[in-house]
Amino acid sequence: MVRFLMALDDRLPAAQAQTDAIEDVVDAAGGADDVEVYILHVFGDNPAGASVHQIEPVRRTQDRLEELGVTVELLETSGDPGGEILRHADEYDADQIVVGGRKRTPAGKALFGSVTQTVILGTDRPVLVCGSQEE
Repeated sequence: MVRFLMALDDRLPAAQAQTDAIEDVVDAAGGADDVEVYILHVFGDNPAGASVHQIEPVRRTQDRLEELGVTVELLETSGDPGGEILRHADEYDADQIVVGGRKRTPAGKALFGSVTQTVILGTDRPVLVCGSQEE
């Protein structure tokens, strides 16, 4: 069994790129029998009590992966995205973390930090960074 922790934000193009990557793994493995995906959405601030089920990229990703026969479990939390992704990867013993990358200038990275950078530097697990054509 291969377990992926797929961290999704609100960007549909990034979610589509991440889902494409998982689909490639399923195709290479010859099927989805041994693939399990935990889809995590981290709410930065959620005073209205939104649910992971309300996030369009999450719903679309879940539907597409389940059509492939992949076992999917939805996870949600609030807080620091990088830290929460790392915590959930440990908690669910993920074999690989899948995140969406963003194009940023070097100054933008220095000023605002990077969830992707935090995840890459904060784990010894493989991290797959997926870009998207729209970004």
